Amino acid sequence: MLKSMTGFGRFETSQGDRKVTVEIKSVNHRYLELGIKLPKKLNFLEGNIRNELKKYVERGKVDVFISYENLGVGNECIRYNAVLAREYFECYSKISRELGIDNDIKASHIMKSPDVITIESEEDDEEAITSLVLQAIDGAAEKLVETRVLEGEHLREDLVNKLNGMITNVAFITEKSPEIISEYKEKITTKINELLEDAQIDEARIAQEVTIFADKVCVDEELVRLDSHIKAMKEALMNGGTIGRRLDFIAQEMNREANTILSKTSDAEISDKAIALKTDIEKVREQIQNIE
Repeated sequence: MLKSMTGFGRFETSQGDRKVTVEIKSVNHRYLELGIKLPKKLNFLEGNIRNELKKYVERGKVDVFISYENLGVGNECIRYNAVLAREYFECYSKISRELGIDNDIKASHIMKSPDVITIESEEDDEEAITSLVLQAIDGAAEKLVETRVLEGEHLREDLVNKLNGMITNVAFITEKSPEIISEYKEKITTKINELLEDAQIDEARIAQEVTIFADKVCVDEELVRLDSHIKAMKEALMNGGTIGRRLDFIAQEMNREANTILSKTSDAEISDKAIALKTDIEKVREQIQNIE
């Protein structure tokens, strides 16, 4: 199974008055990078959430958005901070004495002072919340994986088509290369005949020149390695799995061989095919960046 690093998943679940919604989106990245945004109340769950997500994704920049609601009636209460209220009262009294002004402080003034009266949520059941959040994480992650697999199949199809085109170009160059040597031998023999006219031609000298030329333009090794790399990439794509880094390495090696072929050849047709190879390799490398 081949997976893209691009995907999206959303899942919502509830239990009683509690409701959790999770949205996950991912894009390509060299490694696994998790960005988790969740309510402050759920901060204690961040480690659990990270571990759960690692069961589903191995590479990519993954952003997770979690919302939590408790719609139960009476889950909030008023808290009175008596210590802070006394400190406010003593502070106001001190100001009155030091400034020589009437102390007209009333209970309502102290009640309005910051943090004397607060509204807080009652303690919630952490075990129940944990179960609910992880259930939502699993649901969203499964949907994320579905979209990544679907996109991965599209990538596989596109890449295999490009690799098949590359195989055709490699076959053309393989067939054409020996003809260049023969053409060069014929060309040099004709040239020498024109220069020497009826004089005897040194066949050994011609053979030596052709051999030197053949060494310079021979791309047999490059073609064999390039063909091997293309087949290895096709096999990896068909087998699937987490192969993005491996494919990127193979593509780099393919590009190296194509560059060498292009630098060695002096034939226009082979040059065109080598350029086409380089173009397809660049397209393949770009696509591979999105494979997990």
